[in-house]
Amino acid sequence: MTKLKISPFAPSEIPSLLPIAGFKMATAETGIKYKNRTDLWVVYGCPGTQIAGVFTKNLCPGYPVVWSKKALTVKNEGPSLLVVNSGVANVFGGQRGKDAIVEIAESCERVFDVKSKSVIFASTGVIGEALDASKIISHLPDINENLFDDGWLNGAEAIMTTDTYPKVSTASAVINGIPVKINGIAKGSGMIAPDMATMLSFIATDANLSDSVLQNLLNSNVQDTFNSITVDSDTSTSDTLLLMASCTAQHNKVNDPYDPSLDSFIKALRFVLKDLALQVVKDGEGISKFIKIKIKGALSNSSAKVIGLSIANSPLVKTAIAGEDANWGRVVMAVGKSGESAERDKLSISIGPYTIAE
Repeated sequence: MTKLKISPFAPSEIPSLLPIAGFKMATAETGIKYKNRTDLWVVYGCPGTQIAGVFTKNLCPGYPVVWSKKALTVKNEGPSLLVVNSGVANVFGGQRGKDAIVEIAESCERVFDVKSKSVIFASTGVIGEALDASKIISHLPDINENLFDDGWLNGAEAIMTTDTYPKVSTASAVINGIPVKINGIAKGSGMIAPDMATMLSFIATDANLSDSVLQNLLNSNVQDTFNSITVDSDTSTSDTLLLMASCTAQHNKVNDPYDPSLDSFIKALRFVLKDLALQVVKDGEGISKFIKIKIKGALSNSSAKVIGLSIANSPLVKTAIAGEDANWGRVVMAVGKSGESAERDKLSISIGPYTIAE
């Protein structure tokens, strides 16, 4: 794989991610698509681990997405397993692609002693090629022998495709006086559009939370983070965002998403989600500009979001930004075509600190 030029918006340093009790992981070089680099990441969650997820809204989803949605509904009191590969997305790969998921899941059951139907998959890479199950299955025994608790950065590197740098984030919080940790990794640089952006992202914590609380927190905090970014307006077939809790922290299990004890945790979770979402945007393929769009005075937050995305996804607005041409008429056009209520003669447009039309 040709080494890509690192994005000009890449972070100056990569934070250290501490181990999180209850999770072990390992990577492998399977040669699915790439040579001389890792392309497989497996995460083992201790018994009692809870997992919440949100997935692509693309109507041609990958086989891993279809499988994983069902896997999250399987009642599982034993250990959990996440299998992530890069290089081949396992989308539109025919029966062989579907069979690959089943074969790998059954092998995971034998090697890791987990329920095959509870194994969660995520894949990213080329569309139209079936995943070669044998290349993953052959590495599972070695991965099981080499699981360790400090492989977050390794995982971020293994799941990269056209990414130019690994995307990681970490934060800490307190629940009922007990410290908890949150680690997150992500990948994504092309097919970037809301719901959720072309990306895979995996967030883990030791917080002791019920599955319903976990899903509620993920749903409510993804809207203005991963669901509010765009680069090329194309929605991927493989988008997967998981929030995993090992529930090993020594505080009473939280069963109410509105429990005040979660205030610190929610703030930390939002930080990690937003940090990773922005890193995905800043690594957009061929990116030379990074902008934030702020809409004021809209009828509602949802209306503001529609207008903002109309501006962000406009090819004419993008070319103006790329060419450093403050052609604000294109912004007016994008507001008008959004379909949302807007009073033309009351529009005011600013770029940075400068008001250019009012």
